[in-house]
Amino acid sequence: MEGDDGDFPLDPSEHSHSQRGSVASSVTRAQDLLVYLVSDSAVHLTLEGLGCMNAQELGRNVREALNIPNSAVDVFAFWFCSPLLDLQLKPKHLPYKLRRQWQDLLYRFTEAPAEDISQDEPCLLFKRNVFYSRSKELQIEDEGVLRLLYDEAKMNILEGRYPCDPEHWLKLGALSCAIELGTGLDDQALTAAIREKKLSSFLPAHAALGGGGFLSTLRGRGGRNAEMEQNLIKEYRSVCSSAATDSSQEPITLLCQYLRSCHTLPYYGCAFFMGEIDKPAQGLLHRGGRKAVSVGISLEGVYVMDVKEKHVLLGLKFSELSWDHSYPETEGDTHILWLEFDGEEAGVPVNKLLKIYSKQAELMSGLIEFCVELHSVGESAAAGTDGEITPSQEPTGRETNEKTRERRQGKLRRQSSVVCSRVHSLNTISYVDDGKEIKRLKPKRAASFFTRQAQPPTYSAVQVTESLEQG
Repeated sequence: MEGDDGDFPLDPSEHSHSQRGSVASSVTRAQDLLVYLVSDSAVHLTLEGLGCMNAQELGRNVREALNIPNSAVDVFAFWFCSPLLDLQLKPKHLPYKLRRQWQDLLYRFTEAPAEDISQDEPCLLFKRNVFYSRSKELQIEDEGVLRLLYDEAKMNILEGRYPCDPEHWLKLGALSCAIELGTGLDDQALTAAIREKKLSSFLPAHAALGGGGFLSTLRGRGGRNAEMEQNLIKEYRSVCSSAATDSSQEPITLLCQYLRSCHTLPYYGCAFFMGEIDKPAQGLLHRGGRKAVSVGISLEGVYVMDVKEKHVLLGLKFSELSWDHSYPETEGDTHILWLEFDGEEAGVPVNKLLKIYSKQAELMSGLIEFCVELHSVGESAAAGTDGEITPSQEPTGRETNEKTRERRQGKLRRQSSVVCSRVHSLNTISYVDDGKEIKRLKPKRAASFFTRQAQPPTYSAVQVTESLEQG
């Protein structure tokens, strides 16, 4: 991981506290270590010199214990995870040392009370590396590696961290049934197996449990569950009929199908951060307040999701946004991640600003900057340049801007899907005439709304080059 701390948190995971803290023991003698997997199982190692062993060295021991081939050395990384914070370790990090600094990290990056911080105990988790690309993942053929990736993807689907539409999570649920229960069950056996493991083992919790309040739940949950069971069985039959054509590679084929289906979600593989945004003012008193959001950052872009409603509020590629991180100015303020992007008000194009309040804003900004640098290096290599825009790559002016804006607006109008942005529901700032300049991604804007202007402000769209379009 790059950056000052190299710590990019995901959403908290629920794990047993009974055996955590095994990292923090003596430095020299042989010690027992538990490395947890997303599936709640653990790798038990006995190692000497654990106190001075870095994550890269520890990784070799874990991969050997799990029979992970050397070709998959970059697929997974170590994370320190607790209910308060998740941090990915760099290869050079010393897990033993970082564990001793855990409380300091919690004070720096969370709003947790001191009592909770003093009692928090992280576990060492082995899961997907946020910097591992999807294109490389599609080339993996090792069943053990695919199963580890499947377990993590499934967890993110079931917990609602990866919002998706009903037809999508139903297909994923059917694939899970085929992977975990086999493809040869009849309807009666499948129904019994689903009821034994519960629908929430195959479908997202908010979908399996339903909603609508206590009374409506009492009246309709039984009927809803029965309907969802039947839909899941029907989709299972479709999955099994497709798998039957290649039964020799059935496990790997099903695992690959599940992961490819997850790859269609733009936030697959994201690191997740918790924050809040302003609610739009409502009522006669114009009361607003704040809404809890989850911010996903991947190699492709930034995604802001409603924690309660399980849908996307804003999704932006790096070529579509500018960003900045501001520190608290007075006591009681918090860190803010600013996202600037193209928008529209009353048919007029404007630059919009979204404020995300979070003590993890510093981490988010650092991760965005590093991902942009990686993206820029990749684009330069593909174009055969040093990052400079050649004449053939330059935008064609107004025509390019209008086409880009039309394409982006077309996506924003599709509100039936939970994957699509809901810019209209955001409390954004359309224009700021004074303030810090926002760091800009390649290609740069011609002008920024964060620069003081003597004349009335004008709108300038994000300039997208041909090389970025092709990426």
